[in-house]
Amino acid sequence: MNLRILWLASTCPQILFLQWLSRPCSGGMSRGWQMEQGELGVGTELPSETAGYVGFANLPNQVHRKSVKKGFEFTLMVVGESGLGKSTLINSLFLTDLYPERYIPGAAEKIERTVEIEASTVEIEERGVKLRLTVVDTPGYGDAINSQDCFKTIIYYIDNQFERYLHDESGLNRRHIVDNRVHCCFYFISPFGHGLKPLDVEFMRALHSKVNIVPVIAKADTLTLKERERLKHRILDEISEHGIRIYHLPDADSDEDEEFKEQTRDLKASIPFAVIGSNQLIEVKGKKIRGRLYPWGVVEVENPEHNDFLKLRTMLVTHMQDLQEVTQDLHYENFRSERLKRSGGPDGEEVVDKDRILQQKEAELRRMQEMIAQMQAQMRMKPGDE
Repeated sequence: MNLRILWLASTCPQILFLQWLSRPCSGGMSRGWQMEQGELGVGTELPSETAGYVGFANLPNQVHRKSVKKGFEFTLMVVGESGLGKSTLINSLFLTDLYPERYIPGAAEKIERTVEIEASTVEIEERGVKLRLTVVDTPGYGDAINSQDCFKTIIYYIDNQFERYLHDESGLNRRHIVDNRVHCCFYFISPFGHGLKPLDVEFMRALHSKVNIVPVIAKADTLTLKERERLKHRILDEISEHGIRIYHLPDADSDEDEEFKEQTRDLKASIPFAVIGSNQLIEVKGKKIRGRLYPWGVVEVENPEHNDFLKLRTMLVTHMQDLQEVTQDLHYENFRSERLKRSGGPDGEEVVDKDRILQQKEAELRRMQEMIAQMQAQMRMKPGDE
């Protein structure tokens, strides 16, 4: 009997625990078949026949616990001309103030202003789930008189994050790699034009192979409903005409419920999203809401009849994992393959950089081998030899 208990404890601890549960207590009552929070989850009904239970059905719970403990990382880039409400929208989306001391330059400073890159990182926690959110802003985009090359700084930043990730992934220590790759780019389109500007077309054509672009019509409260729909159709036609590849939401699986399928269809039909941002709380009918107060009424930020703010936030939250997967499987892999092809070419600087990295890895490998040899020598030493 003791041998059988030891064998069960070493091979099938769940079965041994089930047998312990089924034994009667001192009062003659059974301990029952309900487990507390443990290997099988909270309040999981245990099967009556435990001989066929292995335990791999618990794997999703293990992944869930590990993911929640580790936390999540996401990088969002916002691009657009000044004055379109990019900062206000980001603060409204995540209910935080990422730009407490923002400096707004005057018109004279914008004449020769170059594009800057400002990355702000904030830790957000909701119901025990932690999100490390990095918002990359691009002040100065489209402000100068000559904006022909204003997006090259943005391309360099995106490529630089890919390069850093590739370098960390190719190193010896790959356990704690920080993912700063840009997973999504909100591109803000002015509502005052008649569609896309030449700068909008050139930017999206230059970056659609490097990042997931989500077009956003800013300050939608300046448009009537008919004007909004007309502008949406015009923008989509121009995107298709110029061969621009924006982020397309994945289709819902056949086994999903109808509510999720309807939500996915609604989100797809709303692209480009016409949004409004506001950090002001206005009291309407005894309830405080975020919105904008006008002489003719109140525009509510979170009212789907007024704008697509809730749809944009739903898209970002429900498809955040898909945005990361597309970045990893498509954009990063394209960069990685092109980078490896260039490394194999006759570029002298690439060869020198590659040789330097190999020398560093060889030196680190030799140090590790020496440490292992010393540890083995110490283990072979007998107590009488000291």
